[in-house]
Amino acid sequence: MRLSQFYLPTLKETPKEAEIASHRLMLRAGMVRQSSAGIYTWLPLGHRVLRRIEQIVREEQDHAGAQEMLMPTIQPAEVWRKSGRYDDYGPEMLRIIDRHERELLYGPTNEELITEIFAATVRSYRDLPKMLYHIQWKFRDEVRPRFGVMRGREFLMKDCYSFDLDYEGAVRSYRKMFVSYLRTFARMGLKAIPMEAATGPIGGDLSHEFIVLAPTGESAVFCDREVLDIDVLSEDVDYGDDGALGAVIDRFTRVYARTEEKHVAADFEKTVPEARRYEGRGIEVGQVFYFGKKYSTPMGAVVTGPDGQAVTVEMGSYGIGVSRLVGAIIEACHDDNGIIWPDAVAPFDVEIINLRPGDEACDAACMEAYAKLQSAGKDVLYDDRDERPGVKFADADLIGIPWRMVIGPRGIKDGKVELKRRDGTVADEVSLAVALDRLAAAARG
Repeated sequence: MRLSQFYLPTLKETPKEAEIASHRLMLRAGMVRQSSAGIYTWLPLGHRVLRRIEQIVREEQDHAGAQEMLMPTIQPAEVWRKSGRYDDYGPEMLRIIDRHERELLYGPTNEELITEIFAATVRSYRDLPKMLYHIQWKFRDEVRPRFGVMRGREFLMKDCYSFDLDYEGAVRSYRKMFVSYLRTFARMGLKAIPMEAATGPIGGDLSHEFIVLAPTGESAVFCDREVLDIDVLSEDVDYGDDGALGAVIDRFTRVYARTEEKHVAADFEKTVPEARRYEGRGIEVGQVFYFGKKYSTPMGAVVTGPDGQAVTVEMGSYGIGVSRLVGAIIEACHDDNGIIWPDAVAPFDVEIINLRPGDEACDAACMEAYAKLQSAGKDVLYDDRDERPGVKFADADLIGIPWRMVIGPRGIKDGKVELKRRDGTVADEVSLAVALDRLAAAARG
């Protein structure tokens, strides 16, 4: 994509309403634009990141054995009345009356709807277990939406639901999603810590939150430093082996608290040797719940068991804030100049900067690099604008593409281009051929 043609309305000044880094940078980098309080239009750059994140989530859900579907954003009120949550959920639920005086709502979550679908279609234990998920927009009418996409009213979410015959099966499903989440966040270049959590309005008695470490996070994190050194992507994960899943989970649950309460912090200090203590901050990006028969009982999700008797199924739900992750990644990955995207979620793989558009040698080298990188399967942003180098470098830092190739008349005369990583780990002058080989071989992550 040529930057001269790409819709990228960057801002030089930080909008006054932006209180945190991710909100400031998303607005300045032209990723989003506020439509109304807590509701955003995703512009092309932001939309590309959103889709990258969504695809990683999808691939890991599929790998764990979940099956994708798509439920509507608007749900009938009577489905929520069956579970008893329609009146209990509170003012965060946006209630709607259509032209026929039917009561509807903009779904804040989907436990009721998926349970109704399951109850109407599954009859036998032979059809279990099942894990079904979708990636869909949700709406919760926050009293005070703030922090951009981190606490908006409309948000994109992946929610998965498991259906099992008994408690042991439900725990197996829970473990699959637990490990799937560890892998999902690791693939995005994030360090996510699982924490025991309250179940809240979803219900149930077993839950973990996944906290992405970020200095600006709203949550306090206390954990054993050994947890931070585990590379989940190198673990031998077999989703069909419950013992293997349990072993992986055990390695990641040496975590003692996510709280400001003094007595918990004191207990942490007693339990973990000082040399191994980690205390930091983080951002919640996902949560897993086991809630048993909370929804299946009132909504009649019953199957015939092996002995011919009726069995009410055991359920769990598993959510990831897809749009919230965009903000969380930026909170964890930025500097004073802009965003530093992890390779796997970056909107483009490489940015080519032409320091002198119109110069025959520079234009030729840029077009050669552009064509060859695209042929190698790379997403390339080519800054061909007639702008000063300083403007181009500032914009490149702001939008944070992982690799940058700078081509100018002086370098071309010496047979060199500049190859840099946005994170500062690479800054080399090499031949165009060497630069292209290195970029073609670079993994997306």
